[in-house]
Amino acid sequence: YQEMSFFMYGELTDKKTIDKVRQTFDNYESNCFEILLYRKNRSPVWFYMQVAPIRNENDKVVLFLCTFKDITLFKQPIEDETTKGWTKFARLTRALTNNRNTLQQLAPISKHEVSHKQSRLAEVLQLNSDILPQYKQEAPKTPPHIILHYCTFKTTWDWVILILTFYTAIMVPYNVSFKTKQNNIVWLVLDSVVDVIFLVDIVLNFHTTFVGPGGEVISDPKLIRMNYLKTWFVIDLLSCLPYDIINAFENVDEGISSLFSSLKVVRLLRLGRVARKLDHYLEYGAAVLVLLVCVFGLVAHWLACIWYSIGDYEVIDEATNTIKKDSWLYQLAISIGSPYRYNASGSGQWEGGPGKDSLYITSLYFTMTSLTTIGFGNIAPTTDGEKIFSVAMMMVGCESQFWCIR
Repeated sequence: YQEMSFFMYGELTDKKTIDKVRQTFDNYESNCFEILLYRKNRSPVWFYMQVAPIRNENDKVVLFLCTFKDITLFKQPIEDETTKGWTKFARLTRALTNNRNTLQQLAPISKHEVSHKQSRLAEVLQLNSDILPQYKQEAPKTPPHIILHYCTFKTTWDWVILILTFYTAIMVPYNVSFKTKQNNIVWLVLDSVVDVIFLVDIVLNFHTTFVGPGGEVISDPKLIRMNYLKTWFVIDLLSCLPYDIINAFENVDEGISSLFSSLKVVRLLRLGRVARKLDHYLEYGAAVLVLLVCVFGLVAHWLACIWYSIGDYEVIDEATNTIKKDSWLYQLAISIGSPYRYNASGSGQWEGGPGKDSLYITSLYFTMTSLTTIGFGNIAPTTDGEKIFSVAMMMVGCESQFWCIR
């Protein structure tokens, strides 16, 4: 095969052949063509072009193998600008001189070879797609206990982890902000199952291949473990600890319970993995739209939890043990008919107020109107902390709208 540094279509290239070549690539087919191409110096050359798709272990075409054989010697001498006016014999003589290497490749063969197989010229000119070899990407060989990171099982497992990570991203801020103890046996079992699945994921990650810096698949068990220990192991371990089971006990000290609830926020760091997995779908317009809506809703949920935490912390004046009547929590309690009341004979603390469902819905309503820069004003910040947070939230909303416009 002659190595061509550069070639392209020209004025003598057949348009139907160009369409056939394009159709072959579009349909992932094997085919062969006789096509006229041009060297870098604009001299025309006839090529016998063979196209063979290379498939991976999932029978998907990952690239094409194209080979080119110079067959100018066997075609009608080409009349270009340099040979214009030459006789046909002169153009043939020039073609033979320029293709001396091809003549040497087609040296005479013995009669014995001719009787048993077709000539080399026939092999060159009559090779069809049935004779072309089937190329497939060979799956890397791994030890029995090592899982390929792109196999069907691991892909399905990663989607399960992705869904559970979104579940964690929603429930953890809510439980921490609203200080909920999972006394409900159903939620306690569900969260325990999630913790177990995250723990199994840690075990699988110690036996899953990864892509090295050079693009190669690393299947050595020692390298896999060292890489996982240096990257996601600590975060994954902290995210699968059973915080909800500890908080479920009534005799747990309030300070320890709050500490364990705060540590659950570490689970949100697993969203970094989600971002890496979703990066493959950013080339699809519909996927980007759905992703933006999900991210917007998730950010609004987080901000709603923070907004309630600020209001709950500042609604009661610790110095005078009185409730602030200009707080949005107090105004909400009055509007829905569930006011705060001071228990002087019992705990000596303020009790009552709106339920958690009403508090969360109102907080989410405020963050949504602020992020979209609508702000009806029926819920307004009154304390310095609430005002600072509202300013930051409106800046986030303006920036998100700017990126959506872009």
